[in-house]
Amino acid sequence: MKIWILNDRRHGCARTGLCALLLWVGSAGVWAQVTTVRGRVEVAGTVKARRAVLPGTVIWLTPVAGSASDLSLATPSVPANLRLVQRHKSFQPHILVVPAGSSVEFPNHDPFFHNVFSLFEGKRFDLGLYEAGSTRMVRFDRPGISYIFCNIHPEMSAVVITLGTPLYAISTREGQLSIANVPSGRYLLHVWSEGMGPESKEPAEREITIAESSSSLGVIRVPAVSGQSLPHMNKYGREYDAPTPDNSIYKQQP
Repeated sequence: MKIWILNDRRHGCARTGLCALLLWVGSAGVWAQVTTVRGRVEVAGTVKARRAVLPGTVIWLTPVAGSASDLSLATPSVPANLRLVQRHKSFQPHILVVPAGSSVEFPNHDPFFHNVFSLFEGKRFDLGLYEAGSTRMVRFDRPGISYIFCNIHPEMSAVVITLGTPLYAISTREGQLSIANVPSGRYLLHVWSEGMGPESKEPAEREITIAESSSSLGVIRVPAVSGQSLPHMNKYGREYDAPTPDNSIYKQQP
């Protein structure tokens, strides 16, 4: 997208307030351009004949200090309902991206208790034990990566990524990434992927330049995922107890 500044002398435009404004914008050198940035996720160290399962991956862009990137031109992409639902002993969705300052609801839709917590970098909280049909709310007030678990069910895990930029993308099942309406300029490209795990304090990052003629991120290689859920201890820093049949001690009474 380009904004062209026109000066039509045939209609006396130079004497109108509108033309004066346009001339001022033109003299400031504002030629705003936005483009769609695309990339593709692949697991590092794999061959095409033996393609690995693609881990969930999130990328985001933050302007480099001193660059001319204008985030006011970007279109924010904010989910309508910020919720991490507990259903069938899982969090849905598994990966949630939210703007800094957002509140996220944690409703329990299972017929038994849950105990949701996060003790890693990002937002630290412990919602305690709460029953079916009830809910809790958490405000994610600063950028960071929060790994979410249940203190009763070790197989449950989710990630909330809190950002201070509207320029982000979550990979598709096919590993495709796409960020629309990116203003031209210099950025830090940040990459988080499930295979990094809670022990990784910071996402990977590198500097890139975005322009209409240079908007492809190419292939982004990420670590493979080990197992079905993120390995972790319980909220006390210990191994989980051996599961009891149907978790009867936490099953809600009729």
